[in-house]
Amino acid sequence: MKKSELPDIQQNGGAQLMFDMLNEIGIIAQLSRTLLESRLGDGLTQHHFGALNHLVRLGDGRTPLEMARAFQVPKTSMSHTLAGLEKRELIRMVPNPEDGRGKLIYLTTAGRQLRDNAINTITPDIVAMLPQFGEEDASAVLPLLRKLRVQLDSARD
Repeated sequence: MKKSELPDIQQNGGAQLMFDMLNEIGIIAQLSRTLLESRLGDGLTQHHFGALNHLVRLGDGRTPLEMARAFQVPKTSMSHTLAGLEKRELIRMVPNPEDGRGKLIYLTTAGRQLRDNAINTITPDIVAMLPQFGEEDASAVLPLLRKLRVQLDSARD
């Protein structure tokens, strides 16, 4: 589609509304990432936390490629993130018995503790949001956000 054939988003109220919503979600993502990283310390990033959280949620034994695909990042970027976690002994990478060249990623006790501690450390910040954005609001918006995530996730493949 040529640029001249693209619809003018400002002439389409629904598209403008969706753009505004995605823009707000992007800003929220930036702000929440900054908050999380300020609580992680030791040079850890949201990417490190995300990898640890992924292993807690979905289980050990993932390959770097599986994780890269899950996070929609190049394998080299995921390998860099995993190397930082391995250096801190938060994960261990072992040879894949099905493929001697590949690796499988396992969470260490220290990695699980760091993930749990990060959640505990950020909990007061989350609790402080409740007076302005309570459980009722969260319960109302969460299904809509999940619906949007599912749609975006299915469109990526």
